[in-house]
Amino acid sequence: MNDTTKAPCIAVFGTGSDVGKSVIAAALCRIFADQGRRVAPYKAQNMSNNSGVTPEGLEMGRAQIVQAEAAGIAPHVDMNPILLKPTSDVGSQVVLLGEAIGNQTAMDYHQKKARLVATANAALDRLREAYDLVVLEGAGSCAEVNLMDHDIVNFPMAAYADAPVILVGDIHRGGIFAQLVGTLACLPESFRQRVAGFIINRFRGDLRLFADGVRWIEKKTGLPVFGVLPWYEHIRIDPEDSVVIERPRTVHAKADGKPAVAVIRIPHISNFTDFDPLMAVTGLSVHFIETPQDLSGFRAVILPGSKNTRYDLEWLKTTGWQTRLAAFKDSGGHICGICGGYQMMGMTVHDPGGLEGAPGSTDGLGLLPVETILQAPKTTTLSRFAWDGIAGTGYEIHMGQTRLKAGTPLLTVHERNGEAITDSDGCMTPDGLALGTYMHGLFDTPALIGRWLAAMGIDGVDIPATGGLAAKMEQYALLAEHFTRHIDMERITELIQMSKAQ
Repeated sequence: MNDTTKAPCIAVFGTGSDVGKSVIAAALCRIFADQGRRVAPYKAQNMSNNSGVTPEGLEMGRAQIVQAEAAGIAPHVDMNPILLKPTSDVGSQVVLLGEAIGNQTAMDYHQKKARLVATANAALDRLREAYDLVVLEGAGSCAEVNLMDHDIVNFPMAAYADAPVILVGDIHRGGIFAQLVGTLACLPESFRQRVAGFIINRFRGDLRLFADGVRWIEKKTGLPVFGVLPWYEHIRIDPEDSVVIERPRTVHAKADGKPAVAVIRIPHISNFTDFDPLMAVTGLSVHFIETPQDLSGFRAVILPGSKNTRYDLEWLKTTGWQTRLAAFKDSGGHICGICGGYQMMGMTVHDPGGLEGAPGSTDGLGLLPVETILQAPKTTTLSRFAWDGIAGTGYEIHMGQTRLKAGTPLLTVHERNGEAITDSDGCMTPDGLALGTYMHGLFDTPALIGRWLAAMGIDGVDIPATGGLAAKMEQYALLAEHFTRHIDMERITELIQMSKAQ
C-alpha cells in the first residue's frame, strides 16, 4: 500500500518474545506525542490474557492501551483489532474488534485467518486517516519461518503499511549478535530490505564497553544501531504478557522483615498487572508464587484473574494449594480473589454451555459463600465504584455471573460504561478474612490500597500519593526521557519523513 493521503507508519519488531517491543513502541508514542504529533499505536493481532476495556466498553490488549495512554489518547479497538486469549495449550478465545466471537483451536484459527486480514487492514487504514503517525508493534519473533505463511502481524503488515522496521534485540538474554544477524538471515529478501536498523535493549554495565559490538553489528549487516538502552529499575510500565512472571520460585516471606503479600501464579493467569500498584508500596513485599509452600509468613494471599477458571480451580486442588489456603485462612490469614480468583473462592462454578471446555460443574474452594454460572455474553465495562465510601475506578472483564448465598457485597458500583447505576459487586465474609470482586483496578486508587492494608493491620508502609492514569503518565515521561537519552531519535524521525515522502 502506498497512499500519501494516509499517515506514515513505523514498525517495531523483535528477535523474540519479551525483548522490549511493547515498551519501545510506548516510548515512541510518548516522544512523538510530546513533539505535537497525533500518534496512535497498532498491533494487528495480540496473543495475551492481559487485556483492558476501552471507553466504548470493548476489550483490547493491555499493551496497546498502555501505548495509547503514552500517546495521550483514548484506547480504541482499531489499535488491536484481533486479540487471542489463550484458554489451553492449543486454543484461544478470539476477540474481534473488542467483542468475543468464540473459542478456536490454533489450527482452526490459521485456516480462517485469511478472512481476518481485511479486518486488520481496515482498522489500520482508519487509524492512518485519523492520526499523523501510527506506531506498529510486531509479535514474538518476526523470523518464525514456519509461521510466515500465516503471519498478519509482522512483515506482511509492515509491507501493507509501507513501514520501515526497527528490529529490537535483548542483550540481557545473551547472544545479541546471533539474535540480530540470525533474524536477518531467516528473512526473505523483500522482508530484509524493510529493516532500517536496530535497537539493543536491556544492557547492563558500562555502555562504552559495547562500542566494538555496535561497530561489528553495523559492519556485518550494513544497518545502523539506533542506540543501546541500558537496564533500568526506576521505571515501571505494564508488561504485555505473563512471560515476565514465569517460573516463580519458593519465597521466604519474612526474609526482608517486610509485611508480605503472595499472588498465586495459576496456569491461565490474566490481568496480573492488577498488582503493580502494590509493588510500588515502599515497605511492602509482593511475590508471585507457583509451587505450593508454607504461607504462614504472608499477611495476605491473592488469587488473580484466570482465562480458564475451572481448569485453574482443579489445578489448585490437585497441587495441594486448596489445603494450604484453607489452613492459611483458619490461622487468620487474609485471602483476596479478583475476577476468576473470586469465582474460584466460591462454592461452585457451573459451566452448562461448555464455555471453558466440557459442560459441567466444579466445586470451588469454599472460601466465599457465592456461586458462579459461566455464560455469555461477556461483560466488559469501565466502572466507577466505592469500598466503604472510598471511590475508585476500574474495569470488569468476565464471562458469567456470581450470586451471593450469604456474606455481604464488597463494593457499591455507581457507573458502568458511562451509565449511572446502583449495583453491588463482590463478597466479603463476616470476619473480613476472605473477599472477592470482579473489579480489576481495585488497587489503582491509593486510598483503597490503604483500606485493604489497614484491614490486615499493616501500617508503617509508604503508599504513593498518585495512582491510576496519573501515576502511569509519570512513568511514561520517565520512559521517554530514558529513551531519548540513549536512542538517536533524529535518525528514527528521518525514517518517518522518508516513508511519508515516498
